[in-house]
Amino acid sequence: MQNQRIRIRLKAFDHRLIDQSTVEIVETAKRTGAQVRGPIPLPTKKERFTILISPHVNKDARDQYEIRTHKRLVDIIEPTEKTVDALMRLDLAAGVDVQISLG
Repeated sequence: MQNQRIRIRLKAFDHRLIDQSTVEIVETAKRTGAQVRGPIPLPTKKERFTILISPHVNKDARDQYEIRTHKRLVDIIEPTEKTVDALMRLDLAAGVDVQISLG
C-alpha cells in the first residue's frame, strides 16, 4: 500500500463521543506503525429551529432549538496491512458517523 492515504471523516452530535473515537483511531494507527495527521477539527454546523409554542395566536411565544454537528478529520499516511485490519476491527461509539476514503 505504498503512496496510499486513508482519510477518515467523523461526525457526531456529542463532542465527547467524537473526541473519544478520534483518540481510539489515532492510537490504533500509531500502534500499527502508520503516520497520522490529525485529528483536525472541522467547522461545527449549527442548525437552529424556531417553533411557535402557542396553538393559535401570540406569535411572540416561540421556542428555539439548536443541533450542533461536530466534525473531525484524520489522515493516515502510508498505512500498513496491519493498520487496515486493526481499523476494520475497531468498535466505535454508536453515535459517531464514520466515512472512510482511500486516496
